[in-house]
Amino acid sequence: MASKRDKVLLGVAGAVGAGVVSWRTLFPWIGYDLTMMKYGSKAGKGMLHDNTTGRYLIEMFEENVAKHPKKPFVIFEDRVYTYDFMDAQANRVANIAASWNLKFNSCVAIMIENEPSFIWTFLGLQKLGIAVAFINFHIKGAPLVHTLKACEAEALILGSQDAIFEHVNEIKQDIGDIPVYVQGNRQCMGPGYQLWDEIMSATYPVNVCKSMRAGMNGTSTCCFIFTSGTTGLPKPAIISQSKAIGICKFMMLVQISPDDIVYTSTPLYHSAAGGLGLMCVIDQGATMVLARKFSANRYFEDVRKHKCTVIQYIGELCRYVLSVPESPLDSKHNVRCAVGNGLRPDIWMEFKTRFNIPHIYEFFGATEGTIAAVNLSNRVGACGRFSPILNRLDPTKRLLVKVDVDTGEPYRNKMGHCVPVDFNEPGLLLGGIPENYKNLQFYKGGKEVNEKKLLRDVLQKGDCYFNFGDLLMIDKDYFLYFKDRVGDTFRWKGENVATYEVSNVLSKLDIIHDANVYGVQIPGSEGRAGMAAVHLENNQEITPKVLQDIYRHCEDSLPSYARPVFLRFPKEQAITVTYKQQKTHLRKEGFDPTKIEDPLYYYDKAGKTYSPLTVDNYGQFLTTSKL
Repeated sequence: MASKRDKVLLGVAGAVGAGVVSWRTLFPWIGYDLTMMKYGSKAGKGMLHDNTTGRYLIEMFEENVAKHPKKPFVIFEDRVYTYDFMDAQANRVANIAASWNLKFNSCVAIMIENEPSFIWTFLGLQKLGIAVAFINFHIKGAPLVHTLKACEAEALILGSQDAIFEHVNEIKQDIGDIPVYVQGNRQCMGPGYQLWDEIMSATYPVNVCKSMRAGMNGTSTCCFIFTSGTTGLPKPAIISQSKAIGICKFMMLVQISPDDIVYTSTPLYHSAAGGLGLMCVIDQGATMVLARKFSANRYFEDVRKHKCTVIQYIGELCRYVLSVPESPLDSKHNVRCAVGNGLRPDIWMEFKTRFNIPHIYEFFGATEGTIAAVNLSNRVGACGRFSPILNRLDPTKRLLVKVDVDTGEPYRNKMGHCVPVDFNEPGLLLGGIPENYKNLQFYKGGKEVNEKKLLRDVLQKGDCYFNFGDLLMIDKDYFLYFKDRVGDTFRWKGENVATYEVSNVLSKLDIIHDANVYGVQIPGSEGRAGMAAVHLENNQEITPKVLQDIYRHCEDSLPSYARPVFLRFPKEQAITVTYKQQKTHLRKEGFDPTKIEDPLYYYDKAGKTYSPLTVDNYGQFLTTSKL
């Protein structure tokens, strides 16, 4: 028989239990908030500790070298690169760069494919407090010149691939006297080039004194990661040492640990791989399995072979992996979670079920953004949750406001303030900027380039928010869903495509008078495919030679993801009363020949030209397989 004390305890327990049930009834997602608070608090404490003690990315790496020197840091093409080996290579890089007598926080650009040398070169330059610019190795021509000048690179280190050297060699005379160091056994090079491998082999792997980076603090630049932004050429987003710490701690939300093995197949020059992947692995002292490039056929073979526990993805990557024929081995692996962004709801469960992924952590963020979100609940299609409780406590507020999708400008009420959206209504995402970060610089450059990303007097006079340039939607459970990109920039094959840049490139061809570039939706495909409404000089005839010339120009001057998939030759230019290119109705018409009278063509890689898009072959382009 229960004692009086036991009865009291049972009564208290019952009251607590009823209280929990009551709270869950009133706030059904309180468990989600508590989980977010638990891991968010852990990440926050880690950020505070590292910033306070000056434990920056390079210190994290060197700690792990001392702690477990023989542990695999990088596994690449079936070779294991231990922490101490990568440190030795990084020391060689540091000693070489020390002889250049660069000032602290000077910039050195690297243009290297996914391989261990990208990582040890980055870490070696970090040992000296040198800012490293991650250059997209696909770009060429004027965009490459702009990129190197924008980050004010004082030296350039290239990977060993022929294409990378050729891209730089084509514009060498346009980048001044920047010394260029080339990896690989290359004998025929002009002036201004030096063989990097020879210098590395002649350099001792001794540690450089930490006093070489004595001036490093939270505001010092760790690296530049380039983004197209909403308009124009690539801009160098500043990743400060403090921001790098923040990136390192983000994966704490998915409980990354030193025991994890992370599979990365997207380019290291992106914030997904070079930021969340690499930096989080360094912070935890974990292991990265690095693929030179993504392969749908090899993706889960690599994951199984190396017993990976965490996989990274972008939306289209998942779709391509699903296109591989099914195998009894699909679900046989050690993966505990997938982390990424852009996984479409229509393939979410198919990907999760077929490959037996216990947890998918879809997130939303931007390289230069002030906030991020992550879906911790496996909620299909969601990229996070904007809890009203946590948003009230967070000093960096987040907000969705009504926007004119044609102009990208938010609507303002009579008071001149932005108008928050209702549930299930797409809105422009804004991220707050705390009072002590009012002078935060997002990009390297003048005030003007940074001011473009800010919205002021949003909810009250004097406030300031970061404009992500994206449309998202929130449901009644406060889960967040990505809907579209605002403005001219669109995403295709995991890359941002700036229409202004593509239009400028196309218009440089003598036969093209004007090119209006925009993105069109294809059923079942992630992002938008590029399409250009082209007007030829003097309204000349569209001949096979004209189409071949445009094809070759795109091949030579644009990276693969930026080349227009479709061409349209309208009779009249679509412009507004202010002589700006009008894209809205063009986007709505898409590429359907049953609705468009203008001549239509598609990017025909097999024929090395643009070939006619007709009613008969239109159906082939309603899936991504043809693209």
